Amino acid sequence: MYRTVEDFIQDWTQESRGTAAVIAAITDEKLDVSIVEGHSSLGWLAWHLATSPAFFLSLFGVKVNSVGDGNDVPSQVASIRDGYQQTVDNTVEAVKRELTDDLMLETVEAMGQDVPRGALLRTLVNHQTHHRGQMTVLLRQAGLQVPGVMGPTKEGQM
Repeated sequence: MYRTVEDFIQDWTQESRGTAAVIAAITDEKLDVSIVEGHSSLGWLAWHLATSPAFFLSLFGVKVNSVGDGNDVPSQVASIRDGYQQTVDNTVEAVKRELTDDLMLETVEAMGQDVPRGALLRTLVNHQTHHRGQMTVLLRQAGLQVPGVMGPTKEGQM
């Protein structure tokens, strides 16, 4: 759980760089790669990370315009990459503008329970990390270069 706005901003900024690197590793030709037919594709996961922060922030009254419909995945990685970066920047601006350290500790009702805003922001970062991990597996499956996010990948150690 984040107790200060600055702690969230620093973590979000750092984690978002890793996610941006994973999105940048996708090619237009591989957007539809999924682990098996009918599961989330690289493109869907990347676009989900570009569109879902607006939902998380809305749970406690912070308004961020979504960059698009989460179900309407762009056909070009550049559009997803740009949308994701816009969301990252908009999230930082909105949190700085609308939250204080005291509000981070205040509880709100979200998904049927009382949760501090700082815990919901931690859930947003965890959500991103979860899907970023899925994407790294799909990058490998697609034969694409996997960027080092939390450390070097196999290719980075050679």
